[in-house]
Amino acid sequence: MATNKELLSKGIKKLAWALPALFIGPTIVHFAFINKLQPTFYLILGFGIALCIAGIIMIFLGIKTMMKSLFND
Repeated sequence: MATNKELLSKGIKKLAWALPALFIGPTIVHFAFINKLQPTFYLILGFGIALCIAGIIMIFLGIKTMMKSLFND
């Protein structure tokens, strides 16, 4: 089992990976809506939405890991 410091660092790393996804995802969605007439509209929109959802999931997992390191079961 990992120590508390290792769990805390894993949680911080997950949050660090979530940060770019939270900025890049909405940007891609915005650019997709600007270029509605392009044939790749749905592909780009889906990728942007998937990136936004991935960022939210990574935040949840990072906070969950950090809470596990702070409050042992």
